Amino acid sequence: MIAAGTTTAKVGQHAAAAPSMFGAVLALLAVLALIVGLGWLLKRMPGSGFRPAEGLRVVASLTVGAKERVVVVEVNGEQLLLGVTAGGINALHRLPEPLPPPAPTRLPDFKHLPNFAQMLQQRLRKDS
Repeated sequence: MIAAGTTTAKVGQHAAAAPSMFGAVLALLAVLALIVGLGWLLKRMPGSGFRPAEGLRVVASLTVGAKERVVVVEVNGEQLLLGVTAGGINALHRLPEPLPPPAPTRLPDFKHLPNFAQMLQQRLRKDS
C-alpha cells in the first residue's frame, strides 16, 4: 500500500536522453578534427618518416624478382644504381650522366574511341 502524500518516481526519469542529431554530428566532426590534427602533428615531428629526405630521391625502380629490385637513386645530383634484396642493399654502379626524365603520361583521346555497344554486338554475333 502506498501512503498518502508520498510521490512516486517515474521509471526512466533519471536516465540520459538520447543524443540529438546535432550532438552526433558535432561528435563526428570532433573526431575527424582530432584525426587531422594528429596527422598534421606527426608529419612535423622529427624522425617521423613521413617527410622525404632532403637531397635523396628515387628516380626509377624495377622489380627483378619476388623480393629483389633494381633502383636508381639520386643523391645530391649524383645518380646511383642500387640492388635491393631481402638481405641488404648493394651499390651496383655510379651513373656517369643522369637518366632522362620520364615522358609525361598522356591521357587517351576519348573522341576517337570505338563505340562499345557496336563492338559488343559484333562480338556477340561472332560467338553465336
